[in-house]
Amino acid sequence: MNTKKIACLASTALVGSLLAATAAFAQSTGSSEVDQVVVTAARARAIAGQVQETLPKSRATIDGAYLQNQATGQNIFQSLNQLPGVSFTNNDPYGSSGGNLRLRGFDGNRVSVTFDGVPLNDTGNYAVYPNQMLDPELISRASVNLGATDVDSPTASATGGTINYTTRLPGTEAGGIATASFGSNNYHRGFLMLESGEVGPLGTRVFVAGSYQKYDKFKGPGELEKKQFNARLYQPIGDNGDFVSLAANYNINRNNNIRALTLSDFRNFGKDYDFDATCPAISAGNCANFYGRQVNPSNTGSIRGAGLFHVADNLRLTVDPSFSYTLADGGSQLGTISETDGRVRGTRFGSITGFDLNGDGDTTDTVAFFAPSVTNTRRYSLTTSLIWDINPQNRIRVAYTGDYGRHRQTGEFTYLNPDGTTTNVFGGKEGHGKTVATADGSILRNRDRFSIAQLNQVAAEYVGKFYDNRLVVNAGLRAPFFKRELNQFCYTTNASTLPGVVTGFNVICTTQTPNAAAADGSVTFGTSATKYIAPWAATVKYDKVLPNAGLTYQIAPGHSVYTSYAEGFSSPRTDNLYTATLVNGKGAPADTQPETTRTFDVGYRYASGQLLATVAAWSTKYKNRIVQSYDPDLGISIDRNVGDVDAFGLDTQAAWRLADYLTVTASYSYNNSEIQSDLVNGAAAGNILPLKGKQIVETPTHTFGGRLDWDITEKLHFGVQGKFTGDRYSTDVNDEVAPHYTVWDLDVRYELPFAERTYAQLNVTNLFDETYFGSISSRTNALPVTGVTGVGAPTYYIGAPRTVQFTLRTEF
Repeated sequence: MNTKKIACLASTALVGSLLAATAAFAQSTGSSEVDQVVVTAARARAIAGQVQETLPKSRATIDGAYLQNQATGQNIFQSLNQLPGVSFTNNDPYGSSGGNLRLRGFDGNRVSVTFDGVPLNDTGNYAVYPNQMLDPELISRASVNLGATDVDSPTASATGGTINYTTRLPGTEAGGIATASFGSNNYHRGFLMLESGEVGPLGTRVFVAGSYQKYDKFKGPGELEKKQFNARLYQPIGDNGDFVSLAANYNINRNNNIRALTLSDFRNFGKDYDFDATCPAISAGNCANFYGRQVNPSNTGSIRGAGLFHVADNLRLTVDPSFSYTLADGGSQLGTISETDGRVRGTRFGSITGFDLNGDGDTTDTVAFFAPSVTNTRRYSLTTSLIWDINPQNRIRVAYTGDYGRHRQTGEFTYLNPDGTTTNVFGGKEGHGKTVATADGSILRNRDRFSIAQLNQVAAEYVGKFYDNRLVVNAGLRAPFFKRELNQFCYTTNASTLPGVVTGFNVICTTQTPNAAAADGSVTFGTSATKYIAPWAATVKYDKVLPNAGLTYQIAPGHSVYTSYAEGFSSPRTDNLYTATLVNGKGAPADTQPETTRTFDVGYRYASGQLLATVAAWSTKYKNRIVQSYDPDLGISIDRNVGDVDAFGLDTQAAWRLADYLTVTASYSYNNSEIQSDLVNGAAAGNILPLKGKQIVETPTHTFGGRLDWDITEKLHFGVQGKFTGDRYSTDVNDEVAPHYTVWDLDVRYELPFAERTYAQLNVTNLFDETYFGSISSRTNALPVTGVTGVGAPTYYIGAPRTVQFTLRTEF
């Protein structure tokens, strides 16, 4: 068998899952260096690229070669879906519409996602956006920590673990990669990477890359377009492993939304029910379901630095600075407003009866505009570690993490084109669309606030090896100090008298002068009795000392056990805090408490020349558990508290080398969660939700994944993989359920005999055309509950049908 075939075979199975790790799998340069003392503590075996795990925590990993088997352009979370403990639902077959991530039942907002150590979770609501991830051709590996963070994880939200992926290094020889793909739904994509190889007297290495993809929605009118640009410079320093690196990424998404359906929609209209193709009456404002205004644009980018420097033979300094930028819509909303509205008349409220917004010469109309909720973030981060090797068996690290995000959330109105589409996807955002002026020269907007999120975190970690390196002990402390500065420039509905208000969005942004303040400090406008809180500012702070510890012990050759304990902490999100109340006559943020967790893991690992296997049992205790769901109409995520939750489960995985040409991997996860008490839902007597004993929403109890890789010949490779996702509740009271489903994918690769390092690949996703509910926007209750006012219908994204993609790839 030639070396090329061996390399292909070694990469076909999942590289690592709970079984594999190397020092480079950690998220930051500092964590990579510390992990080396653990990884080298035991002799590692490998099967099909999978390496025996030695770290005292549950970890899962895939490598860049595995990603080549997946559909090109796919987001990284879909490729992680085969790992135990991971449940990801993709909203379209190619990954540009986002999706829903769950890690041992934790939603993506509770998972620290980093890109070369740079935090990707939103600074406001901690959300992650799968459609903005790095091109898979440039990812060297992606790893998952299940239930625990690294000691220097740059996060104030991770209670459920971490996901980190790293960019490939530029090659030592000049060359490149080119791919061209086409497929179902008019899909086409191109990718090109060029790398310099080692140049100049210092051996500097550089790559530059770009990609473009575009395709139609798999149901309903509209399309999705993505452009991405990347570059990386890598400079080794000396011969002791020191280096500096600088990388850049910029991503542009322009997507039409896919309609999420209620169960009633699905039954009455079928799975292909979607947004309207036309907008027949723009001025009447009745085109909220027009696909042309259901858009989801984003511009994101980052500059990422990394460096390793030996201060002395046994003392190293790592420095990872970064800057990231986000401009994105949080929801595509139709703004209709009367020409007699007080917001239109503004400070001239008492002197005029209306203001002509559409230029037709009268002031009697209700006019439609595009009014998205836009978020613009500029974020500066630094992770640095000082690592001291006391001797070959003992290592100490101290670390600092700083993360400073300026978070601007606005909702400026802008105009519509004659066909009903928006003149600018970012509305009237400064520097983008045209704003809508009011009678006094101010602008129409539905949101206006500014926040600063600042994390200062210190950490310390010890790693030691004992008993002839058979026992490895890891102990650390992480102490995040988190601060939010809040500035609300609009009038907020008084949440103290209106329980259940949607967080931060029941506001009125106006220059109109309110009536005199009431005794409680609230204000009203005109003859309306609705109470508002005047614009306000506040600062909130949260901190916590979070211990973590673990050990692994080799009980016999090929047999090892490990255990770990980690505490997690998630500070309240921006939207939670903008639910204002009146305190001493002034606006103040809602008294929202942080969520905390304690997680225990215990595991057993077996490794031989033909088999790697692992089993891990875990338990997590939540305090103040918050459940989040996405409202596709408002385009925002809404939080609700369900109190304390106890959860436990089992993660298992195995890899077999059945023959030199055949490998099989399989994983299984069991997840059980139980809410510990009922929930009082408002002030009315008997208004209690019966949550005690219920399961957490959107989390399957059982998942199973498996993959087979078969090198039929030296040129022809065949792969098939499947994922079973069990029943998932879509309401807190468990009165509506998304049924279980199984999706199979197929890939076939043929190395072309007439071109070196060139192959053609066929990918078929959802091979058997399964119809299923994917991502869920959950609710409290779908059916009436005695004593509780109201019900809410959960919505579901319908899974994409069978999709075929063909790719031609060459390396040169």
